[in-house]
Amino acid sequence: MSQQIKALTESLRAFAAERDWAQFHAPKNLACALSVEAAELLEHFQWLTEEQSRTLDADKKADVAAEAADVFLYLLQFCDQLDIDLMAAAQRKLRTNAEKYPVETARGSSRKYTAL
Repeated sequence: MSQQIKALTESLRAFAAERDWAQFHAPKNLACALSVEAAELLEHFQWLTEEQSRTLDADKKADVAAEAADVFLYLLQFCDQLDIDLMAAAQRKLRTNAEKYPVETARGSSRKYTAL
């Protein structure tokens, strides 16, 4: 686990402990909260065109950044509760995806690996 991720996770633990919130941080609850925050992130893009979604004004971009941070923080707390090394899991998943989606067959295609 990277030092930055580890330090942030420790800060999250302290933040929750100071507020006596650890009692609410069961994996199920954190997964639910993560889903809610992801939906709040998505809400900022509802009804935008693809181009509009790429060219957010500064205020909207700050709002989106705050929602992305919420998603990230809940994901870190979720992984902390289940003792998941998020960086290692992400690296494994990237290797798996590289096998599922070889460049020769996946380049330029949005099809699922089972349809390639």
